[in-house]
Amino acid sequence: MGRRPEAPAPRRRAGGPPSAAERIISTQGSPQTRDEAVPTPAEAVEEAVAEPGEVTAAPAEQEAPKGRRRIGVLLVVALLAFLIDLGSKLLVVARLENHAAIKVVGDVVTFQVIRNSGAAFGMGQALTVVFTMIAAAVIVVIWRIARRLYSLPWAIALGLLLGGALGNLTDRLFRSPGVFRGHVVDFISVQHFAVFNLADSAIVCGGILVVLLSFRGSNPDGTVHQPAAKDGAGRGGPDAKGE
Repeated sequence: MGRRPEAPAPRRRAGGPPSAAERIISTQGSPQTRDEAVPTPAEAVEEAVAEPGEVTAAPAEQEAPKGRRRIGVLLVVALLAFLIDLGSKLLVVARLENHAAIKVVGDVVTFQVIRNSGAAFGMGQALTVVFTMIAAAVIVVIWRIARRLYSLPWAIALGLLLGGALGNLTDRLFRSPGVFRGHVVDFISVQHFAVFNLADSAIVCGGILVVLLSFRGSNPDGTVHQPAAKDGAGRGGPDAKGE
């Protein structure tokens, strides 16, 4: 049997309507035309710029504001705290040690010199060397943070911590009975509470300020940590209210 000849493909008449096969081939998204539907990188960038309605998600942290570092403020606050503490200790040791207590507010607040081998407010008196090492470590940590310090409130807080730590560390190093074992001079006595000095007060005030700044989302480098937005917040529209 002979092979049956194939029917020739239909030809499009000049000026006539396209055939069904031609319409399928020229349909958008077909393999022949798919390359035309893919935008080039330049077109994609132009489309992204030309759509102001689409807003990208806000980052968790804002970029650090431009400005000078606050190391100078930290050092000034620390120096003032240290000198005030040192001067007060020298004064009370010279005038009050081995003398009767001075009443400041009746019996509630008095000035009397007490040699403290422990931490702030007389705690841990058997761990003098340990507290000395902790104070030295705190100073090193504060100095490392100061290299990226742009926030004024943080500079004040860290300055108070640094000045207070230096004040008590000076007593540990240079007062009797010896290096790293020196007793800190405390002289502010509050009835039913504790006996402390101005360095302890600076440390407590600086610590409270650090906690408050942390709760507010403030960072030492000047950035502000923003909590993630709640679902539906900022989207607007009736759909968000109806959920």
